[in-house]
This record gives sequence, C-alpha cells and structure tokens, in this order.
Amino acid sequence: MSGLLGKKIGMTRFFDDSGASMGATLIQAGPCTVVQVKTPDKDGYSAVQLGFIEQKPKRLTRPLAGHFKKAQVPPFRFLREFRDYGHDVKIGDKVSVDIFQEGHRVKIAGRTKGRGFAGVVKRHGFHGGPKTHGQSDRHRAPGSIGQSAYPKRVLKGMRMAGRYGNERNTVRNLRILKIYQDRNMLLVEGSIPGARNGIVEIIG
Repeated sequence: MSGLLGKKIGMTRFFDDSGASMGATLIQAGPCTVVQVKTPDKDGYSAVQLGFIEQKPKRLTRPLAGHFKKAQVPPFRFLREFRDYGHDVKIGDKVSVDIFQEGHRVKIAGRTKGRGFAGVVKRHGFHGGPKTHGQSDRHRAPGSIGQSAYPKRVLKGMRMAGRYGNERNTVRNLRILKIYQDRNMLLVEGSIPGARNGIVEIIG
C-alpha cells in the first residue's frame, strides 16, 4: 500500500483521448516528509508517519516539538500514519506523486463540509409533511418520533435534526487521470470529500 497527504484545489473538466468530458478533481499531493517509521518489533505494527505543510515552531506543543526534534525534521502542520507502507523509506525522506501512476485506482479520505445544525429534510432526505389540508407549519417537520403508549420513550438511533457534516468520509475506486510531477499535482476522476483547501489522504 502507498499513501500521500494532499490538499484539495477544486474541480474541473477533463477530456479523454476520445473527446469524452468528465468531472475531475485537482489535488496538490505532497511532497510529504517521513517523520517516523514504525516497526512490528518496536511498535507492534508496521506504519509510516508522513508530515505535510510546514508550520512555525512557536505553534507547537512540547510533545510535538520533541517528536520533530528527535526525527531532525522541520515541524509540520499535519501528520498522518499509513499502515503497511509499500515503499522502502527512512526518516527524512521526501515522498511525492511519483509513487502513483496514471490509470491506477486510489481511495481518498477527507472530512466532509460542515453544515452546522440541520433539519431532517436536509440531513436525512425526509419528504416533509403535507402542504394542504390545514397544514401551515409542518412542511419540513419530521412527523411522529414515537408511539402512543409503549415503550413511552424515543428509541435510540431515531433520525432527527442535528449536526450535519464534518465527518470523515472515504471515496473508493477513483481513477488517476493525470499526474503533474513538476507541480506535485494529481487529477482524479470524480469528486472527493471536503471543501476547497481541505486536507485529504490519498491511498493507493
């Protein structure tokens, strides 16, 4: 398995060799720096920790500052682990888009857009209430959420209004359409989670 951290730039249109048009997403993928290499003997599992986007040292906590100092790498704003990394790397190495190839399929994980507090129509796709027969304020209401007598409570897991979005989401089987190695950018087919400038994990 290979992986890389990236930043979502935005969506665009891509034309293939036959002239067919498709939606695509442009991602600034890396370069990332190897901050830690975990081994089964020492840590119990195999993984590689990558850092993305350098930040000022004054914004670090003491544990993080010590972590970067031990690795002798500059501090990074984002750290992610990728288990069973398929490339032989060591601390301080740079990982860029050349670990991927055009036409390969990847999965991309990120956090969806935060929508704040949302009602059941927007959050769960409810149809709402009737718009006639005396109903004047129930167009986007959830309707009944319980029973008349038993069990006299609202069951757990009932779909209701609440915070919507800002959750980790993974889109699988996305095809890499184009790789721009000089600019460290990937063009992948379709859409990916999150807003523009959101951090994503690209897993091959």
